[in-house]
Amino acid sequence: MAENILYRIYEWYISRDLKPEKMPKHVAIIMDGNRRFSKLQGNMDVVKGHEIGVDTLENVLDWSIELGIEIITVYAFSTENFNRPEHEVEGLMNLFVKNFKRLVTHEKIHKNEVKVKVVGRTELLPKNVKEAIEDAEEATKQYDKRLFNIAIGYDGRLEIIDSFKKIIQDVQDGKITIDDVNEELVSKNLYTGGLDDPNLIIRTSGEERLSGFLLWQSSYSELYFCETLWPELRKVDFIRAIRSYQARERRFGV
Repeated sequence: MAENILYRIYEWYISRDLKPEKMPKHVAIIMDGNRRFSKLQGNMDVVKGHEIGVDTLENVLDWSIELGIEIITVYAFSTENFNRPEHEVEGLMNLFVKNFKRLVTHEKIHKNEVKVKVVGRTELLPKNVKEAIEDAEEATKQYDKRLFNIAIGYDGRLEIIDSFKKIIQDVQDGKITIDDVNEELVSKNLYTGGLDDPNLIIRTSGEERLSGFLLWQSSYSELYFCETLWPELRKVDFIRAIRSYQARERRFGV
C-alpha cells in the first residue's frame, strides 16, 4: 500500500510541469520487449508476453487521451515477423483477431471517438485477421477526434516503394507528370497518407534503432529510448518521454 502511494506521489510530481501547449500531436511507439519479458519470467509462453503487451497498449491509449495526444501509431508486426516460430506467429494472429473484435464495441474507443486504422500490407494477413481489422475500422470510421494507427505487416522501405509505385502508375496513366513528383506527393501516397508526421517516436527495451519504422515520416521526429520492456511500461515511463520531448528545442534541420 505504502509503495503504491509513493508511486502515485512520484507520478504526480513528474507530471506537474507538463505543458499542454507543447504536447506532441502524434506519438509513434516501437513496442519492443515482449519476447524478452517472457524469457525473464522463466517458463512463460512467448504469446503470453504479447498478451500482457496488449494490456500495456491499452494503458498507453488511456494515458494519451488523458494528456490530449491526438494520434498514436504503434509498430505491432513487421513483415519480417512472419519469419518467427509458427507458434508465435499463430498466437499473434489470434491476438489480433481477438482484440480487433473487442475494438468494435470498446466503450473507451467510442466514448473518446478514436478512429482505428491499420497501416501495412494487410493482404499478407490471414483472412480472419483482415476481416477483424475491417470490422474495427468500419465501426470507428466516422470519428476524427483521435486516431489509433496499428502497423501490421509493415516495413518502412516497402512503404516507400509502394508509394512510388502508386506515383509511377499515375504518371503512366497521365494523371500527373514527372514534374508533379515532390515530397508532399510521396507523403500523400504512404500508408499514413494525410497524417502529420510523428513529433515523437518512443522505443522500449533499450534498443536504439528504428527497425524500419516510419522511415520517411521520422525525418524530424524526436527520438526517445527507454530501458523498460514493453509489458512493464508504467505511466511514469511514458510521462518521462513526454517531458523529454517538451524540454527539447526542435530545429527541423537548422
